[in-house]
This record gives sequence, structure tokens and C-alpha cells, in this order.
Amino acid sequence: MSSRAHTQTAQERRIRRLARPFGVSLLVAQKRNAKIDAHGGYMLRDDDTFEIVFGNKSYEFSASLEEVEAFLLESHDNMRLQEGKKEKKR
Repeated sequence: MSSRAHTQTAQERRIRRLARPFGVSLLVAQKRNAKIDAHGGYMLRDDDTFEIVFGNKSYEFSASLEEVEAFLLESHDNMRLQEGKKEKKR
């Protein structure tokens, strides 16, 4: 695997692909401040309602890329579990 696979841009692209099935978009802080630079810089926004669904806990853009990715992976796992439960009921 090339070294570009682990760059911030590559990570952002991967997260955007993970977010697509949920109808959410990755937002990146454009105006940086000390709090965002220390930790965070990302949020997830619902594409239909424009409501923030993750990354604004104590301040806007409070989530790191790793936290956003973990949130989406957990959501994917939960979605698969729900599908599995529906299959078993049939």
C-alpha cells in the first residue's frame, strides 16, 4: 500500500464513502481556532435536514477523523445487526 493511503485526504475520502449510505456528509472546519486545532475539526451533517448528527458535543467541529470513522463503523455494524434480526424473523 502506498504512503498516500494514510494521508488525511485519503482518510476524509474513505469517511465520505462510509457516510453516503446514511445520508450524512462530512464537514471540515474552515476557520480554525486553538480548540479545534488541539482536538477535532470535523462534524457529520444530515443531508436532508441539515442537522448536525455528530461532532458538536461541547463545541462545533469537536470530532476528530478517527472519532467520526469509529462512529460510522459502529453505525454500519448496528445496521447489519438489524438486517440480520429481520432475516431471522422471516
